[in-house]
Amino acid sequence: MLLETQDRMPLKFMRIIEDGLYELRIEYEGNIYRIFFCFDKGYIVILFNGFQKKTQKTPVSEIEKAKKLKKEYYDSKGK
Repeated sequence: MLLETQDRMPLKFMRIIEDGLYELRIEYEGNIYRIFFCFDKGYIVILFNGFQKKTQKTPVSEIEKAKKLKKEYYDSKGK
């Protein structure tokens, strides 16, 4: 809902993972979830994979999956 209604996202809900890949933090019914995303042309948000976070560190496998989906997205735009 924040993504749909707000012009600016509060920093407490997001963090940069690496160049152009971000993590959105959500708490719902006592569970913590993460959704990876990127910006397209500075204003369109593209959402990738999400997962329930159970440890302090973001799993490398989830980051790799998001990077792959991001690459596939940009590759498909080039066609």
